[in-house]
Amino acid sequence: MRDSIPAGLDEAQLARLVDRFYDKVSADPMLGPVFNPIVEDWNHHKALMTTFWSTVALRTAQYRGNPLAKHQPLGIGKAHFECWLALWRETAREVLVDPESAELMIGYAERIGYGMRVGLGISDHVRRL
Repeated sequence: MRDSIPAGLDEAQLARLVDRFYDKVSADPMLGPVFNPIVEDWNHHKALMTTFWSTVALRTAQYRGNPLAKHQPLGIGKAHFECWLALWRETAREVLVDPESAELMIGYAERIGYGMRVGLGISDHVRRL
């Protein structure tokens, strides 16, 4: 069963969350050096990621892309994902004043992060054929 959308969660809140989150990513000592050299336009990236999170949380079907393929050549590991998720949790709780919305977005990020780690082969879980 898919999570229900909290009444207060909308595209504007997601845009604020994404904006603040990626400001932190670009300034982070672990994540910044990975992403700053490849993100040519942070505003464009933020707009794209807003469509991604809108598709995930609001079911808008706006995002078209392959996040796994984009991250494969970056050489990221478990520590990067732990940092990414810690920043996401912190930012979701700062920006989304409704705790239900914040926890929903954190849950989505946890599941997406897990799927990305599995897809990149850096998960603690062994993939079975």
